[in-house]
Amino acid sequence: MAPAGKVTGFHKEGSDWFCNAGLPSDITVVVDDIKFHLHKFPLVSKCGKIARICEESSEKAFIAAFEEFPGGPDTFLIAVKFCYGLRVELTPRNIVIVYCAADYLQMTDEYGEDNLLSKSENFFHKNVLHNWKDCILALQSSNPVIARAEKLQIISKCLSALSMMVCTDPSLFGWPMMMYGSLQSPGGSILWNGINTGARIQSVESDWWFEDISYLSVGLFERLINTMETRGIRPEILVGAIMYYARKYLPGLGRWQSGQSRKTRTFASFSLTPAVVDQKVLIETIEKLIPEKKGKSFCRFLLGLLRVALILGVNQMCKDSLERRVGMQLEVATLDSLLIPAYSDSDTLYNVDCVERIIHHFMASESRITLFSPSSLDPETSPSSEPLRKVAKLIDNYIAEVASDIHLKPRKIRSLAEALPESSRPLHDGLYRALDIYFKAHPWLSEKEKEELCNTIDYQKLSIDACAHASQNARLPLRVALQVLFFEQMQLRTALAGCLHVMDTESAPAGPIPSDMLGQIVQRDGWRTVVQVNQVLKVDMDNMRSRVGELEEEFSKIKQEMKRVTKSHSSLSSPRLVARKIGCKLVPRSSDAQPDTVDITGPTPRASVEQAHRPHHSRHWKSFSMF
Repeated sequence: MAPAGKVTGFHKEGSDWFCNAGLPSDITVVVDDIKFHLHKFPLVSKCGKIARICEESSEKAFIAAFEEFPGGPDTFLIAVKFCYGLRVELTPRNIVIVYCAADYLQMTDEYGEDNLLSKSENFFHKNVLHNWKDCILALQSSNPVIARAEKLQIISKCLSALSMMVCTDPSLFGWPMMMYGSLQSPGGSILWNGINTGARIQSVESDWWFEDISYLSVGLFERLINTMETRGIRPEILVGAIMYYARKYLPGLGRWQSGQSRKTRTFASFSLTPAVVDQKVLIETIEKLIPEKKGKSFCRFLLGLLRVALILGVNQMCKDSLERRVGMQLEVATLDSLLIPAYSDSDTLYNVDCVERIIHHFMASESRITLFSPSSLDPETSPSSEPLRKVAKLIDNYIAEVASDIHLKPRKIRSLAEALPESSRPLHDGLYRALDIYFKAHPWLSEKEKEELCNTIDYQKLSIDACAHASQNARLPLRVALQVLFFEQMQLRTALAGCLHVMDTESAPAGPIPSDMLGQIVQRDGWRTVVQVNQVLKVDMDNMRSRVGELEEEFSKIKQEMKRVTKSHSSLSSPRLVARKIGCKLVPRSSDAQPDTVDITGPTPRASVEQAHRPHHSRHWKSFSMF
């Protein structure tokens, strides 16, 4: 009698397993330091590997050691039970490992009809590959035996089945409501205790599978996405799955993805444990998976991914690729997502160098990448917008945001400002505002440094409001303020001429109004107010000019009189002559009384002048008074 006929089970003593056959063991199999005391006959009749070992061994009782056995001792115990004729239960969780163990032991039909290898294969093809839930469970349990599962094409078949089910109506595969706790009939009605309630389930969204595949390892997830891509699934759907997976295992992304997270599904009969993920490997894998597409939320995701990559210190190639991808769609980026902190030993608060590289990638991208389909990720994105002007406005706001950092050097500000061409900014108000904030936060800057930064501003592209502010800005260098005043006058003159031209056109016979002149008429009332203010300023400027001219003329006269006095030999008359010209009065003496002298405003006693004899300079100093 074969020992298998008397076996009722197995028991464990310490770390060793024994058969309850009541017969002494004649073969010992060691798996991961665990000993199985077994019998040759049931094993040789089912396992080709053990049969060859027994043929090669001349000993009646021997020990066989199996290194790197698929699934370890637990799986080997399942194979041994099958050899002894005990009942073995195959489930989606153990089918891949049992399949690989049967292949390792060579349990083919050559060593017994309906052997374990054929049973495992039939269960896998008939049960697992036709059910979404079972495919996910099988893939997740395949990690310990991934190499042998690849050899047996178990992984590729599961991935193909999953990708096919994503492309097809999921209700055809006994899912999704089975795994979420509510049973449904094949027609889609909800079942209660097997009774059709008639209630219909809601339509399935395109993201119903995101949470399920997020339990796969990074390697399997990558292969699944690639398989789905070859089957023609839309890129925006795949990107949604990638973003979901990344947010699950990169918690830092949640800070910069507010409002973007999806609801996490709850499982009733489909419990899975999250995969163990190396975050650096995950980022490098995701960077390879994401397509060359453009979208507002997608760009925000890329910038969040770049932040985490800088924190974790991924390889330089991955960081460069992320910066390039962001640069190729910089026009749809937002300011808050572009404010990347400096995580290195830098003194600055923000990673300005990274943003500068992103700008250079934007300028270097000759061919623009395509958008996602309009009905997906980003309905707000407009393909007709002007990317260069959008980026210029974004960078001006970025400079204004980082300008308050006291450790930020002027050359960094200038590099950011000059990274875009002059044609990108129709107005330089944003750049002027950013520099003004920088000057306010850095009062110790020299006039030369301020002038170098101000050279990045085109004063002819400043609005009237910006010119008015700049002309009174004490933080700007004097030379810059004068230049702003000059261009302000030019703008006001141009505005006045345009306003007068519009008024002349209005007085002309009625006719079709050109489109460019229509805009001037609409702005007429605003220009009139500006012109009135300008006229007041102009009057003040004219008065100031005339006063300066008078002072210059009087100064020249005084200079001429001083030269004449120097040549004169009379020391007494020279002070009087000078006094007459500069508007001073001297108390007259009797000897100086002449008909052509300066008019005296009041009578002065001559005796007060002819008192004691004093030195010339003292007498004149005492008698010198101003009007």
